[in-house]
This record gives sequence, structure tokens and C-alpha cells, in this order.
Amino acid sequence: MNEAETRAEHIDPALKAAGWGLVEGSRVLREHGITLGRLQGSGGKGARANAEIADYVLVYRNTKLAVIEAKAWDKPHSEGVGQAKSYAAKLAVRFAYATNGQAIYGIDMVTGAEGDVTSYPSPEELWKQTNVHPSAWRDRFAAVPFEDKGGTWQGRYYQDIAITRVLEAVGAGRDRILLTLATGTGKTFIAFQLAWKLFQSRWNLADWKSGGEPARRPRILFLADRNILADQAYNAFSAFPDDALVRIAPDDIRRKGRVPKNGSIFFTIFQTFMSGPGGAPYFGEYPPDFGVPMAGRCRRRSFWSRCSAPCPSSSETRTSCAACGAIRILGRSYSPIWRIADLEETPWLRCSASLMRRVATCTTSWLTWRLPPGRCHAKPAPRRRATRRQRN
Repeated sequence: MNEAETRAEHIDPALKAAGWGLVEGSRVLREHGITLGRLQGSGGKGARANAEIADYVLVYRNTKLAVIEAKAWDKPHSEGVGQAKSYAAKLAVRFAYATNGQAIYGIDMVTGAEGDVTSYPSPEELWKQTNVHPSAWRDRFAAVPFEDKGGTWQGRYYQDIAITRVLEAVGAGRDRILLTLATGTGKTFIAFQLAWKLFQSRWNLADWKSGGEPARRPRILFLADRNILADQAYNAFSAFPDDALVRIAPDDIRRKGRVPKNGSIFFTIFQTFMSGPGGAPYFGEYPPDFGVPMAGRCRRRSFWSRCSAPCPSSSETRTSCAACGAIRILGRSYSPIWRIADLEETPWLRCSASLMRRVATCTTSWLTWRLPPGRCHAKPAPRRRATRRQRN
């Protein structure tokens, strides 16, 4: 019996008996692609290495929970353990399983416990094993699926990890989050999905702080350092209702004499937000309920040096990119780490998350998830011929 027959006649029925695909909110992703394979050869023009494809990925409440690696009936059931662990580490899921249809070998990637198990856990059992500590906001975020624009906008595995980590941090009460990503790894996509989850779950600053049931949509501010980047983000957020999106432009402010406030997601550049008549910045006209300011692609040192500046229009301490107490999600391109220190004079929290394994080292107040350069995905920059002077 080959692997395909083993999966159809033994593994699929076992998953169905555990409730996968039958329990509401549960799904079984078969032949789930993780990566296309590393590009080989100079300039990114060579062939790709073998693609990484998981036989099964178990999904419940729009969250990937486990990976299953299947082998043929006549092979040892533990033969796929190495692959299962590798795929689970890539997807940052806690549980991995290897099977030949006769026996099941289970691995807990967090505790390191592994061994034979009698059956697959049900969706609810696996959810509780993965999320030991209950969280109301985690459940609300999980109830909102990723927006894929009819299947045409699929996230990469590391983008899903970044989104999940940020939402976990928000649910845990953290209010300052920094994402550092290489060029071409999808900062705008991550910002969109974060905004989508927060918007659809009705997350807002007041209810988040009070612990009450969410009553209204959040106000989200997307900051960039150039107009072309703000326009690009505004267009990428087209899945939101038209009345939810507001592009803050200096010409409109001068013509109307006030800043736009009727909306949920606002897009502008840092220079516009910091300017204003008589030296008073425009951001001082907004009420202190911007729940999630997102600063995208802010590479200039001036942004980082002013990001924690006190608000000149208020006696309270508030940042120049958000109201006091708001969650700040900052995204930037991969650049030297010394610039990050400009964010705070006090020590800050750093969590470095490897995509190959779940490793985190924490110190104090900033939460940072750093993604490696996306050479397998980003379009390589054109190589320019060196001039005679450069060669010498």
C-alpha cells in the first residue's frame, strides 16, 4: 500500500473520527505548501530547491495547530518525524505527528515530549493544549479569518507567524510592538491583516483597557514617511468599506480648515501629521482614542528620534504618532539595529523569533519580532556593472 492509499484509507478516516472537518471551524489542509524552495544560482535566476509541502495541516478557529507527515503503510511510523518537526518549526505550531496509518508518533515542540499516541486529538482538545491560558481577545481574533480577497491574496508562512505574534502580544496587554522585515517580505500585507483582525473583532482602546465586551470599531492610524508609500497602503486596504478609509492630505486640511475625523483607518505621512498652523501639529486635534497607530516603512532617523517625543498640545505624555496609552505597531525595513535604540531612552523589550524554531529572549518593554531577509520571495535587485573607479 503506497502513501496515497494509506492516506485515503487510514489517515483520513482517523482524522474524521477525531472530528477534523466535521466540527465547526475545523479544517484539514492537504498538501499544504510552506515554501516554494530556495532559489539557487547567482542573481536569483537559477532553479529552486525542493518545495516544502506538509501532508496535512490541522486548522481550528482560523489557526494552524498541528502538522502531520504521512508515510506508506509498510514503512516505520516514525520515519517522517524529522520532516514533521521541520514543518512544525517553520509554521510555528506546537504539535507535530508522523504516521504510517497503523501507528501515530506525536511531538510537542514546546516541552520536547514525544512518543506514540493512540489517536489524534479533537479540534477542541488540540486548541486547549496549544493555548493553555485562556484569553478572551485571542478567541475574538481567532474568530476572524484572514482576508484573502477571494483566494488571490495568500499569506506566506512567516507573515502568518508575525501576525499571530502581534495579536498574541495585544491580547496579553502589550502596547508597543516593533516588526523588522526585509525589503519584499510584505510589511503592507501584515499591516492590512492586523488592521482587518482588529477592525472585524471590534477591538478598541477603551474596551481593551477595561476588559469589557467590544462595543465599537477601532481607530487605526497608518503612518509612512513618503506619500507614495501612504498611497500604496491606502490602495492595498481596498477590502475595507469605503467609509472606513480616510487619506489625510495637507491640501484637504488647508481647504476645509480641519483634519478629517469621520473614519476608522487613517493614512498619512509623518511630516503632515507633525505640521500644522502656528507650530501646533495636526495630530493634537484628534481625540485620544487612536487605538492602533501603525508606522510603516519609517526608515528615516527623524521618525525614530521623534517617535517618543512629548505631545506639545497636551499636559499628558503622548507620542507624536499616537494618543497616550495607544498600542503602537511599528514596521520598518531591515537596517542596522542601532537605530532601534532611538525609540526609547529606557531599556526596551526584544523578542527575536526564528522562523526555524520558536525561540524568544525578552528583556523589558518593547516587543520586537524580526524576520530574516526574504531572498526566496523578494524580487532580486538588478546588478549594476561596476565602474572603473569602483573596481580600482
